[in-house]
Amino acid sequence: MTITLSIDCMGGDHGPSVTVPAAVSFLAAEPGAALILVGKTEVIEAELKKHKAANHPRITIVNATEVVTMDDTLEVAMRRKKDSSMRVAISLVKEGRAQACVSAGNTGALMAVSRYLLKTLPGVDRPAICTILPNQKDGPTYMLDLGANVDCEPQHLHQFALMGSALVSAMEGKSKPTVGLLNIGEEDIKGNDLVKRTAQLLREDHARGILNFHGNVEGNDIFEGTTDIVVCDGFVGNVVLKASEGVGRFVKNALTAEFKRNPLNMLGALIASGAIRAFSRRMNPSRYNGASLLGLRGLVFKSHGGENAYGYEFAIKRAYEAVHHDVLARISKAIAELMPQAGQSAQTEDAQPAPRLTEDKTA
Repeated sequence: MTITLSIDCMGGDHGPSVTVPAAVSFLAAEPGAALILVGKTEVIEAELKKHKAANHPRITIVNATEVVTMDDTLEVAMRRKKDSSMRVAISLVKEGRAQACVSAGNTGALMAVSRYLLKTLPGVDRPAICTILPNQKDGPTYMLDLGANVDCEPQHLHQFALMGSALVSAMEGKSKPTVGLLNIGEEDIKGNDLVKRTAQLLREDHARGILNFHGNVEGNDIFEGTTDIVVCDGFVGNVVLKASEGVGRFVKNALTAEFKRNPLNMLGALIASGAIRAFSRRMNPSRYNGASLLGLRGLVFKSHGGENAYGYEFAIKRAYEAVHHDVLARISKAIAELMPQAGQSAQTEDAQPAPRLTEDKTA
């Protein structure tokens, strides 16, 4: 069966100059996929011609006359730009013409438009952004939320853990992936009220066999691979993500500069070239690009706004793999198993103010 994805070609810092070549490269590697490229037709067609893919049999173009920029407010994205490439690409998922959407656009706008058009799954109060980070065990650590919800209640983090567990189970083939709650210490007495109350909910789920709760984890555990999943609120998660990306690029650039400093270092670099290439590849943030918006009635993936074609292709791959592994159905099933608790959480949420979405213009 062919898996069809919609691509917001105009989103991000670079638009079609990145999204179109990434799409063409992805199709060359994945014969079971088809793409709907959304944006200004003439611009997309011109870019396709550059890459000798003007008549590609598995590419369809859908015109959209407007673009949600990285500086647009949520009001502009939601109410004024109703024919934006972002909105049209998400609408294709809602209509069933595409099984997942990929965009590098404004994070806050993408989450708001996705939630408005697709709605949340039954039992989910707030969607969350989830991505993967490398760890010392040469595997991925899944982390959420990464910026969609800066103010959370315990039931929200509880639902993030449930959705993350369903995602990892589907993508990694682990029936009971381990869940860690990000904290300033492993002890139960550590942390603020939000973390302590969330930990109690997760311990109850662990006792019932619903979640495999490891306990509290610290920042270093993310990269040590202590747990398969790390749960936190969106404020903390976004800071961790940006700091991690910055450290990765700093280490790579620092090593490059040192190896070029003098002839002896250059000789050492030549001798160790194989190890250096492997290290560079392992630490390259582009290989982990592509965050999923969990909790919606459709699959939406977010690419980093400043990513190049190589990195954007990874975001497309993540969307394709999520559809292939039937992630949406698995998350729906996992949420349904916790419906009594989710229903109680929803009643509590009725008394809470409306969720605040971050307008992250660089993620």
